[in-house]
Order: sequence, then structure tokens, then C-alpha cells
Amino acid sequence: MLLAVMAACTSTVISPGATFLTGLNDYQDEMDRLSGSLERWPDRQRAAESIKTTYIAAMGGSKEFNRLVDLDLRRREFLITLRLETVTPEREKEMKAELMRIHEQMEELKRIVKGQIARVESRDPAQPGVIETVAILGLLDLALDSFVVPIPPKEPPAMSTRVGAYLVTDEGDLSTVRAPDGQIFRCRTTVIPDSGASIKCLAAGAKG
Repeated sequence: MLLAVMAACTSTVISPGATFLTGLNDYQDEMDRLSGSLERWPDRQRAAESIKTTYIAAMGGSKEFNRLVDLDLRRREFLITLRLETVTPEREKEMKAELMRIHEQMEELKRIVKGQIARVESRDPAQPGVIETVAILGLLDLALDSFVVPIPPKEPPAMSTRVGAYLVTDEGDLSTVRAPDGQIFRCRTTVIPDSGASIKCLAAGAKG
């Protein structure tokens, strides 16, 4: 039995991209949960520092990503204040103008971070295969787009994106990759406690 467990553990490959993707999704869920109270700002700050640490551990250091998180934290504090506090019309106008500037800066930083992630994923020797790499790049692309959209979003987030000739679709618990030849792969991300996360993709209809 011990040998069987060890074999199962060694067959699971930690993916830096999947690890960061899981952390980013958890961060957004946590920040949304904490947005109902001005007094929870220390918890929001801790969540922001935590996702920076996750990025460093999974993808390496990035001052651009750190700045992106700082801006997200700042805009969330502005939005919470506007929703829960009474501010003067002049101050409200100033805050809304600042929110527009923050969004523009986040859009620019997002493009840089996407390039950094693509370079890390493309050179990662531990990544299981081409389809898994495509899936992670696509899912991270969608996650970063969702991360940067205005709060609340003006339109529903995109569910699909192209990575080269492949089409990646985020379907929640599962995601799919459509290859150029039309073949469909179904991918699942699995969290390994205290280690990170992995991703596995199988051709539609395959078992595993």
C-alpha cells in the first residue's frame, strides 16, 4: 500500500502556473468576502501580501505584479469607501477620477505580467505536456483579465481565449482545450496541500 501511495504522489507534477492560478482565484474570492466592512482593511492587506508571496514562490519575483496587487488593493478601498461612507461630491469626483487612472495603470501592468508568466511557463521543464501548458496559459490569461476588469464589471467576463491555434475555455471545475485539428481535451486542476497545484488534461472520452 505504501508503494502504491508513493507512486501516486510521484506521478503528480506541481505546476507553477496552476499553483499561481489557484492562489489568484482564492485571493479574489477572499477579497470579495472582505469587502463588506471598512474595518477589515488589515485582512485585505494581509490577503494582498499573501498573493504576492504566492507569485514569488510559483513564478519568481515581479515588481510589476506587486504593483498590480497594490493598485487592486487601493481601488478596492476606494470602492468600499464610496459604497459604505458618506463623502462630499467633490471627494467622490476625485475618487472616481483616481479609479479610472488606476484601471489604466492596471491594464498596462497586466500586459507585462502576462508576458512574464508566458516566459516562465514556456521554459518550465516540469510541465507535463503541451496541452497542459496551453491550458494554464489560457486560464491565466482569463484570470488576469478578470482580475483587472472594473469592479463591478461592465460586462460578463470572457470564458474563452486563444493560445496560438488552440482555444482554451474556462468551465469552472473543468476547462477544455480545443486543438487545431478539432480534438478536445478536458483539464482539471488539483490542489496538493502544502505543495501547490497540478493540472492534468485528457482527450475527451479518455479515462485517467
